[in-house]
Amino acid sequence: MRIVLRLILAVTFLPLSAALAVPFALAQNKVMGELQFEGASKIERDAGVWIDGNYVGYVKELKGNKKVLLLPGKHTVIARQAGYTDFNQEIVVEPGETQTLNIKMSLAPTARTPDVTSTLKLTIQPSRAAVFLDGNYVGHAGELGGAVHALLVTPGKHHIKVELPGYRTFETEVNLIAGQKSEVKTELVKGSIEQAGSDIKKNP
Repeated sequence: MRIVLRLILAVTFLPLSAALAVPFALAQNKVMGELQFEGASKIERDAGVWIDGNYVGYVKELKGNKKVLLLPGKHTVIARQAGYTDFNQEIVVEPGETQTLNIKMSLAPTARTPDVTSTLKLTIQPSRAAVFLDGNYVGHAGELGGAVHALLVTPGKHHIKVELPGYRTFETEVNLIAGQKSEVKTELVKGSIEQAGSDIKKNP
């Protein structure tokens, strides 16, 4: 499934017009421009991507059937990763052209690991969902679960929110003590894109 932002054309195909679907798709691709992403390290490749304020996924997955097609014109691209300063760039998309954006993340000046931590493991499906801890983006679900991945957090109460366009928002709270290992498991329930939460639709 291709990711298309700000598409203003709506077409309903009747059974007899099925043969027109391919020509229309080809014409549509000539109108839209494609945006590809590159990242030098795992930090960049796992960074979450927002286009014009909407979360579209993380860098290394935005290709193939998840490639990004945009209407011609100016667009704002933001890449976010926990502990790093947002990558923010305005681009101009030309009709039918493909351009590549090289994502570069810089360590945030205030980033540090707390002296006393608790460990929080998140096992969430779909793995491309965006995860927020206390209102801050901390990564996509796929990089915060599994056998070796976990999130180091300060002891105490924390609010977890998981969001993905087309799914209902999941929210929960955990209350951790120093040195505790905890796990949150969930599978997002499908819903309307109109049910997307505010965190994945932040303004640039």
